[in-house]
Amino acid sequence: MDREALIDSVSEDLFAYVMHGSMPEDHVAAQIKPNGLDERFEDFDSLVDLHFVLRPDVVEFVESLPHRIRSIKTQTKNVTTANRGEISGRIDWEATMTTRASSAPGDRSLFVCDTRHESYDIDENVVLKRLLSLIYTTLDDSEAYLRAEYDWVTDRWQENLELVDRLRDLFERNVHVTRIRDPEGYEPTDRMLQRAETARNEIYRDAASLLRDHRASRRGDVDAIRNLLEQTTITPDDEETLFELYVLFQYVGAIEDHQDGDATVATIETDRQEVARIENEDGSDVVLYHDNSARDRNLSFVRAPIEKTDAELTRSERVRRESRRVLDQYFEDDEFHLHTNRPDVIVLEIQRDDRFEYLVTEVKHSTQAETIHEGVTETLEYLAFLRKDEELVYEERSPFGSGWNGALVVQDIEGRPTASVDEQETIRILQASELPTAIPELLDRVL
Repeated sequence: MDREALIDSVSEDLFAYVMHGSMPEDHVAAQIKPNGLDERFEDFDSLVDLHFVLRPDVVEFVESLPHRIRSIKTQTKNVTTANRGEISGRIDWEATMTTRASSAPGDRSLFVCDTRHESYDIDENVVLKRLLSLIYTTLDDSEAYLRAEYDWVTDRWQENLELVDRLRDLFERNVHVTRIRDPEGYEPTDRMLQRAETARNEIYRDAASLLRDHRASRRGDVDAIRNLLEQTTITPDDEETLFELYVLFQYVGAIEDHQDGDATVATIETDRQEVARIENEDGSDVVLYHDNSARDRNLSFVRAPIEKTDAELTRSERVRRESRRVLDQYFEDDEFHLHTNRPDVIVLEIQRDDRFEYLVTEVKHSTQAETIHEGVTETLEYLAFLRKDEELVYEERSPFGSGWNGALVVQDIEGRPTASVDEQETIRILQASELPTAIPELLDRVL
């Protein structure tokens, strides 16, 4: 699957799961958050705000503000005031005589005057003030990151950092902006946005359009989310993580379909690595973990000497030998060099009474034989050393489970013969396009 297809799928899944409560927002935010951001951007709304200000059209809007802001619209109003001892504006003699007669008989120093007052508090300006406030606040929160050398920061912010200072100065001191009242929490209303969208002045039309997009992103509109995914780095900095998100969502969808009306998917506590849970009426639980804590599992990896017999191999050495055998079944025309890395995995845990079953999935965004071999090794290692309450899950005689407890997901491989799911042994290697049919088959086997 190419990046565009992945973005299409992930954006739809963000809408389907995150916005409808089936997955914890904090978990997804953590996955799409650029490296280097602190905890203030863990929640989804703040993350959307950050990437909103990274949009090229938002940067352009800020760049053009200084000369456009001078042309904003005002409204002239007549303000009537009663003053003693001074005349301000045009005297309204009828109102003056009426006021003197009713409240100050004989007071010839009292005058009611009409004063023309220039007001900035029109609907279009409230729309503009809300957009400027959003950009100002978000930039203020993220200024340290914008000034740092992160790849995900829009080049035009980094190359023109005085924009941040210019916007701050404009928002805090510009006479036109400061005279616009701060919008209420519910503003701008749809009527205000409509007036701005039909205004003659382009600054209002642009402001309304950007605010509409921002609101759509906040509520999870799939097109708006996809637009952010395309224009900014709300997607991961690397395509590997984007691919991993795609696989994760495929599992969630398959689990929902598999429940057959007897279970419910609930939002999971965000202080754990659980992504989704199905609580069945029979008391069994199905929990999906996105486990990226392999570095804390104290795993050890030892190369398997070729000259040893199976009986002489340690558990770690059997992983190496079995990895080679699995790949020989899958790719019949290649020789592979062994090396390993610590895995980030997706784990499905099934609990029935006191018994646990697992489906462990490693994800590799690659079609390279060497990388696939690495993924096979990592998956086997995870199975071989998977522990529950510090006890190994699988016995010495079958350290990799039943043969349906491990899966490796790779990118689509074109033009090379590969074995079907049923023809493989020990673990299953799945290509991206096979997931809609392969994952339900895996679930049937383990559930």
